[in-house]
Amino acid sequence: MHRQSLIEQLNNYAVRYPKEDVVHSFLKFVMDEPDCFKRELTNGHITGSAWLVNSDGSEVLLTHHRKLDRWLQLGGHADGESDVLAVAIKEAEEESGLTRITHIGSGIFDIDIHPIPARHNEPEHLHYDIRYVLRADGCTEYTVSDESHDLRWVKPEEVETLTTEPSMMRMVAKWKSLRADLF
Repeated sequence: MHRQSLIEQLNNYAVRYPKEDVVHSFLKFVMDEPDCFKRELTNGHITGSAWLVNSDGSEVLLTHHRKLDRWLQLGGHADGESDVLAVAIKEAEEESGLTRITHIGSGIFDIDIHPIPARHNEPEHLHYDIRYVLRADGCTEYTVSDESHDLRWVKPEEVETLTTEPSMMRMVAKWKSLRADLF
């Protein structure tokens, strides 16, 4: 079953973060929707995102997303790929131009379910976003892609100068508590 790996990762996430109610809705979606990784699934689909930190974890790379006009983590659609970590790495590379990116930490860092407004021929739908901690291991000079207005390395305590979106603030809090264990 192509969803089994993600289901196992979500179950492990639920053990680490038992107070996050969203994991149950997320699991139900993945178990109920065989095509959950396909963008064509109009009620919602899986996306993979990167909490991309620099080599010592002191800064995170954020994008000022062109379509949503908000500061967010890097990421994008799974487009049928069930290896969501590979999706997060690919999206981070494509959106930043960075080439030496590795996964650090243990499994999923964060999950979020959020609405995406209707646009052109796409109806409003949900993104079931899986987020991983990734590290830029080489040069941190980025290239702004067509998907962004801008990119910026930001200290976690300064993220709130760009956004106070609850899921971003939740990742900042998680990173502040996790960073000491990884660096």
